[in-house]
Amino acid sequence: MKYSAVGAVDVRSDPNLRDPVLTALGDRIRDLRARRGLTRKAAAQAAGISERHMANLESGAGNATILVLHQLAAALRCSLAEVVGDVTASTPEWLLLRELLVGRSEAELHRARISLTNLFDGERDHAGRHSRIALIGLRGAGKSTLGRMLADDLGYPFVELNREIERLAGCSISEIHSLYGASAYRRYERRALEEVVQGDDEVVLATPGGLVSDAASFNMLLTNFFTIWLKADPEEHMRRVIEQGDFRPMSGSREAMEDLRLILTGREPFYAKADLTFDTGVQPLPECFEDFRQRVRHALAMNP
Repeated sequence: MKYSAVGAVDVRSDPNLRDPVLTALGDRIRDLRARRGLTRKAAAQAAGISERHMANLESGAGNATILVLHQLAAALRCSLAEVVGDVTASTPEWLLLRELLVGRSEAELHRARISLTNLFDGERDHAGRHSRIALIGLRGAGKSTLGRMLADDLGYPFVELNREIERLAGCSISEIHSLYGASAYRRYERRALEEVVQGDDEVVLATPGGLVSDAASFNMLLTNFFTIWLKADPEEHMRRVIEQGDFRPMSGSREAMEDLRLILTGREPFYAKADLTFDTGVQPLPECFEDFRQRVRHALAMNP
């Protein structure tokens, strides 16, 4: 079904008063139309909108719903990302690289990422990487408990990245979020990770559960650390968090469990990039750690 000029909103004729976001959007639409060799009228007809609306969009004097932008993308034979200005559509080289990767399997994309990492960062120092061990996973997976025990077993220092973030910021994690926001937290997180990489040749690092959500930080982790995903069922995560003294999940426990499952589902593909996955399960801690240390030592020996 076609939509015509839905959501079109004209602004004042003075170009200086136009929204810079809409102006940039109009420039991209005009450039894409020119690249495809389409007249404004032809592009408008193909998108199912009026030529006047098309002119307003290109001049930055009109707004558009997501449906109109989707129709424009189809008419211009490009992705919606190119219309809205995604970085992978910003230059010809980006577009050509993206085209090479589209449709590839997860295994092929993994090999491409490793090759690009080696190309731009040099061959990875595998010996150094295997003397740095990072534990990833949701809160309550056992990163702090098993991490300290593993560090003692290997004779490595143990570092919790959250404590390093708080040291850099001079306040607690919750204060960082409330005072400065999520973007500031991610900046502190990356700086703290950089300091660990630069300062510790041998270390066991416990990372925040959400670090995998920041591609730059997660790439740094995968490049410089032997990564281990500590995995558990959502119910086990919740039980351990409550045992740690955090009773917040108990307020509306049904919603909390559903949120936890959604978070775990969303992050699992990233956690699965780890070099080793270990299910902490429900076995007693001594048996769990003995199994864990044997798995880690075997993995490190097999990948010197």
